[in-house]
Amino acid sequence: MTDLTDAVGDTPVRTSEQPLAGRRALVTGGASGIGAAVVRALAARGAHVVVADIDTAGATALAEEIGGSVWTVNLMDTDTLTDDALRLALDGVDILVNNAGIQRINPIQDFKPTDFHNILTLMLEAPFLLIRAVLPQMYAANFGRIVNVSSVHGIRASPFKSAYVAAKHGLEGLSKVTALEGGIHGVTSNCVAPGYVRTPLVEKQITDQALVHGIPEAEVLSKIMLTESAIKRLVEPDEVGSLVAWLASDDAAMVTGSSYTMDGGWSAR
Repeated sequence: MTDLTDAVGDTPVRTSEQPLAGRRALVTGGASGIGAAVVRALAARGAHVVVADIDTAGATALAEEIGGSVWTVNLMDTDTLTDDALRLALDGVDILVNNAGIQRINPIQDFKPTDFHNILTLMLEAPFLLIRAVLPQMYAANFGRIVNVSSVHGIRASPFKSAYVAAKHGLEGLSKVTALEGGIHGVTSNCVAPGYVRTPLVEKQITDQALVHGIPEAEVLSKIMLTESAIKRLVEPDEVGSLVAWLASDDAAMVTGSSYTMDGGWSAR
């Protein structure tokens, strides 16, 4: 079941302090973690933001905080993502942020096919469906910003993350194709590729990584997660939100087909 609610107000004048005023953004997985930081960053710059999430309560609380809207949706249930449903949810959206994600950690031989399927569905097929649905109206307006929250695992691999790495690599490719097709229509498409971000998803990974590597949780950051980074700390969600907001702005009109790493130097190796 999908539920779309909206709070329509006057369209403000776009200024240097409010560079996204008059824009309408939709952020998937927007109720928490990176998504919530992106929602707040876009709203702070003047955009009306639709918080899209399976967590109705969390999405509603955040939408009330920033004066936005809510789309309650299970993006893994692609049967509900019909053309009509997506047309309603994406009506007027000129900034789309594909952020929703999950993680499972296991060696390939122990990786459940259902987990692999679910990760690819949520993190690659659903972004394709949303991009496919929103492009016609972006083309008609000769403006659009698509930002895909990828990962350093979109350009690098790690053991035990076959589905996540495959999905993020696929998302990087989808983003580049979108950039090539959309450029003539004023639509840009880029990826943001952070390393490990301080979110509940990463906190859960610490426990999972400790189990799969047979080490104490206290050693996971230093021995597993941050070994390749030059800057030895987690990325903060607000840092990701700030970069996404810039990519959504007019200042980034010539930035497309790119992947911006925020990994503390991991991918420099």
